[in-house]
Amino acid sequence: MTGRKGTLVQLREQPGTLDNYARAALGALPFTKPSGKRSLPKETLALQGLRVDSANLAAYAKVCGLRFGDTLPITYPFTLVFPSVMRLLTSRDFPFPAIGSVHTDNVIEQLRPISMSEPLDLKVRAENLRAHPKGTQVNFVSEVSVGRELVWRQVSTFLKMHPTGAPKEPKPEHPSEVPPPPTRTLRVDQRIISRYAAVSGDRNPIHVSALGAKAFGFPGTIAHGMWSAAAALQLLEGRLPERVTYSVRFGKPIVLPATVNLYADRTPDGWELALKNPKKGYPHLSATLR
Repeated sequence: MTGRKGTLVQLREQPGTLDNYARAALGALPFTKPSGKRSLPKETLALQGLRVDSANLAAYAKVCGLRFGDTLPITYPFTLVFPSVMRLLTSRDFPFPAIGSVHTDNVIEQLRPISMSEPLDLKVRAENLRAHPKGTQVNFVSEVSVGRELVWRQVSTFLKMHPTGAPKEPKPEHPSEVPPPPTRTLRVDQRIISRYAAVSGDRNPIHVSALGAKAFGFPGTIAHGMWSAAAALQLLEGRLPERVTYSVRFGKPIVLPATVNLYADRTPDGWELALKNPKKGYPHLSATLR
C-alpha cells in the first residue's frame, strides 16, 4: 500500500517515451476521457534498482551548462521520474488530457547528494487535485530512495487551463525601466532544446515542433521549464549545501531563439535566482534555494 488509499504498482522498466506520447495524443480525443471525472488515479508507480546512464548524465550536464561528475545535479532526477509522471498523466482515468497541461511550479528537496553509482528506487503518485482561477491544478509527488533512505523528493505542479467563470486576473504591469546588469547572460536556441528533449525524454511538441507550438498558441517553440531550472544553477555549482530545497515558479515561456538574463543573489538563508527578459525585465523563472 502507498500510505493512502491506493495500490503500489511495480514497474519492470521505465515507461517508454513513444508510448507515453502516443497515449497523450489518444487522451486528447474528446471521447477518451471519463465525463465529469474529478478524482485522480490511486496508483503509486514504483521502479526499483534503476541505474543512472553515465552517457545520458554527461549529455544532460553539457546541454544545461553544468559540470559532469559522480554526483547528480539536483535537477537531474527529474528526468528519471518524468516517464512515470507522464504515465500517470496519460492514464485512461486521469481527469484531464496531458496535452495542453502547463508545468507551473516545481519544488525539489535534496536530502543528500546522490552518487551516479547508487541504485535508485523511484515512486511517483498524483495528489491534491484542486480548482484554480484559470482551470484545474494537480501535484505529482516523486521520491527517490537508496535502499530505505529517502534522498530526493519533488512536487511538480501542473495546470490544465479551461474556463472556470472566475473573474480574470489583472495582467501584471511590468516597469519600462531597463533591467539591471545580469550576473550572467544565457543564450538558448532550438539546437540546445532539441538536445535537452532527447536527453530528458520530454518531447512535447511545444518544445520541438514549430507547428506544434503554434497549435497551442505560442509564436514558436519554447524552452523546457526544467532546462531553465537546471541552467539557472550554473553559477552556484560547488556552493550549495548537501541538503537543499530548490523552489521554482515558471513565468512567461522562453520563445526560441532567445537571450535571457540570469540573476543570482545571496540571501541570509540561501539564494534567490531569476531568469528575465533582457529588454522588458519580466520573469521567465523565479526561484529560491534554501
